Amino acid sequence: MKRVIGLTGGIGSGKSRILEILREEYGARVIQADEVARQLEEPGCEGYNKIIEALGTEFLDEDKSINRGKLSHLIFKDKSALNTINSIIHPLVWQSIKEQIKSSEASLIVVEAALLAKNVDDIYDELWYVYTSRDNRIRRLAESRGYSAEKSISIMDNQPDDTEFFSCASQVIDNNKSLDEVRKQLKEILA
Repeated sequence: MKRVIGLTGGIGSGKSRILEILREEYGARVIQADEVARQLEEPGCEGYNKIIEALGTEFLDEDKSINRGKLSHLIFKDKSALNTINSIIHPLVWQSIKEQIKSSEASLIVVEAALLAKNVDDIYDELWYVYTSRDNRIRRLAESRGYSAEKSISIMDNQPDDTEFFSCASQVIDNNKSLDEVRKQLKEILA
């Protein structure tokens, strides 16, 4: 019997640390939605072809790969481009994730996605939210990625707020404390 967990949380919440614990200490098969999307956007892949068809080639490098910086610039100045990419990539990502879950022999599978996705509740059995205070997230993003407080706040303000995550989650992991405390919470939830 497979147990499939959706793991979500805002930027800087510490999802990567929790995924690492689940992978290393519980043998979880981890599937990251962002990584699946990146794979689908490789030259020759279905997502790549559809994005080029819809938006052109101005954001490609000389080797024809997608230049993420140029693409980010495009979607931040043109919301319709963001909506177009999302409408192309999101269904492909979730279809790929479903296929990976189906073919996996792992008993514990964790699907990580930074943002809540509509109409994918059938993918996982339960949804866990990694909660970390805004102050801790800002501090962590400064330490790990060199982000200014302004940049971190700007990103956080464009993500769902805690109340939206809390309303959808079947479990909340408080990641404001020590790593030992996080391990204790995971042990209790997985028991």
